[in-house]
Amino acid sequence: MQKRQPSQISDLLHLFLRQEGLETPYNQYRIKAAWPEVMGKGIMKYTGDMYFKGQTLYVEIKSPTLKHELSMSRKRLAQKLNQHINAQVITDIQFY
Repeated sequence: MQKRQPSQISDLLHLFLRQEGLETPYNQYRIKAAWPEVMGKGIMKYTGDMYFKGQTLYVEIKSPTLKHELSMSRKRLAQKLNQHINAQVITDIQFY
């Protein structure tokens, strides 16, 4: 009988999610959950609906001024969100 190397539960969970096709939806959920922590309470007051289309995150911003400011740094914000969850989920953010 051959002994198996023990696996970490996080590795097994990651493998399961990938095999079941749930990895992308789970990571999208994590991006949405990370938004308040990464962006802060001030921006959350002006944030509305969020949804994904491909690898683009669409975020409703209720302040035209804030929408313009965030649009200027959308690539950097996408990288920051990806780093926060330690996964490459989004390539761009569009504000509407």
